[in-house]
Amino acid sequence: MSTAHDIAPSQTAQEPERRPHDAPPASWGAGPHSGVPSADPYADALRTGRGPLFLRRADGWLLPLEVERWCAQADEADLGVVERCEGAVLDIGCGPGRLVAALAAGGRRALGIDVSEAAVAHTVGLGGQALHRSVFAPLPGEGRWGTALLMDGNLGIGGDPTALLDRVAQLLAPSGLLLVETAPVDIDERVEVHLVPADGGTHGDQGAQPTRGTAATPGSTFPWARLGTPALLRHARRAGWRVDGQWSSGGRPFVALRRPDRESRTTSSSAEPPNSAAVISSQRAAKPSPESPVADA
Repeated sequence: MSTAHDIAPSQTAQEPERRPHDAPPASWGAGPHSGVPSADPYADALRTGRGPLFLRRADGWLLPLEVERWCAQADEADLGVVERCEGAVLDIGCGPGRLVAALAAGGRRALGIDVSEAAVAHTVGLGGQALHRSVFAPLPGEGRWGTALLMDGNLGIGGDPTALLDRVAQLLAPSGLLLVETAPVDIDERVEVHLVPADGGTHGDQGAQPTRGTAATPGSTFPWARLGTPALLRHARRAGWRVDGQWSSGGRPFVALRRPDRESRTTSSSAEPPNSAAVISSQRAAKPSPESPVADA
């Protein structure tokens, strides 16, 4: 089976690169297989496969992160997403790689990208292809991906949902498919949060949507966002995306969008103001083969 090294001979998952604006601090801790505690509670959680792990707001509000689910095999809701994928798949903010692994197991070409080195290592360890990249940096196969995934709250990546949608439109092939998991409540929220490994505040609402790939040193804050389906549809329609479907599985809501025509895309300047402040993690860059965004397995 091919690895991340097959994607671009000149650039691998471990190669150092200038850090984009949405990448985590350089002081991230040891990797997930180091066997010792690190300054990165996200890496530690991936190493053990369990929490507790939370995103904490300045006022003490806590959002529990679903580490156990992310580190487990793809569940029924995940497999429903996998079945809808078309062509080569880019999992943006892939986390520990369960979706990349499920796609690979089904013979699909798939690449995960994540700003967490621990997440990338975990994904590669499962036999998937993954790169330590930001979605806002150059990426393999730009303009040729059949499907892009924004699961587990990753719609908030970068702090500006409209800018993220515009970036994903650049990555997808004409009529390419974007599959998004939204928050299970009607919300359009921006906040500053930091990652904490244990309880110590007020838990978030039941509809809080956890987010993958948010690794950061304790006390280091980053912008984060949550969007429910109505908010996503407002942002997407304004940017020219076509709605291709909506469904729920296991209490998790999903939306399928088709890439807008280039003429219909709009800038983020017309975006409707949200309730509060903005979202997180994703990845970095390489050069694809001319035939496919991802090397054949």
